[in-house]
Amino acid sequence: MTEPQLRHLHLQVNRKLSQCLQLAEQHFHCQFPRPTISYKLRGVKAGVAYLQLWQIRLNPILLLENQQVFIDQVVPHELAHLLVYQQFGRVKPHGREWQMVMTQVFGVPAETKHQFAVQRVQGKTFPYRCACQIHHLTIRRHNNIMREGIEYFCKKCKTKLFFVESQDSTVNLE
Repeated sequence: MTEPQLRHLHLQVNRKLSQCLQLAEQHFHCQFPRPTISYKLRGVKAGVAYLQLWQIRLNPILLLENQQVFIDQVVPHELAHLLVYQQFGRVKPHGREWQMVMTQVFGVPAETKHQFAVQRVQGKTFPYRCACQIHHLTIRRHNNIMREGIEYFCKKCKTKLFFVESQDSTVNLE
């Protein structure tokens, strides 16, 4: 990716941010400060809103790989978190207020998770099993289990996750 392409994406992000801020100001009849944008987010998250810092951090790799869809979905998503915090205080992250800002103010579907391919940004994962499926935990969660004794549970079946020992780590002596 060349420098002009990166500048162009940054301009598009800022243009979308301005459009969404204008819609929010018209809806709420007040002015909002412009949040700072950072491109220092890593891992599988596309974006994160830092409420007290009035900052949005975006994942530059996912932005580069999913340009327009990323800008159309992630920028409004994270801005909505900031605006909801400003207008309503501490509420559920993807609750009624956030959904209202997404759908009624921005006219964007209130999707809570992105569908971007994450192979390039995911890092090493470790297989864990519950009663209903295999989960792939990050190295951080795996280390929390192994070093700290932290327990994780499946959101679907509510059972504890157990590490699946790798098949290639056992030696068959037959």
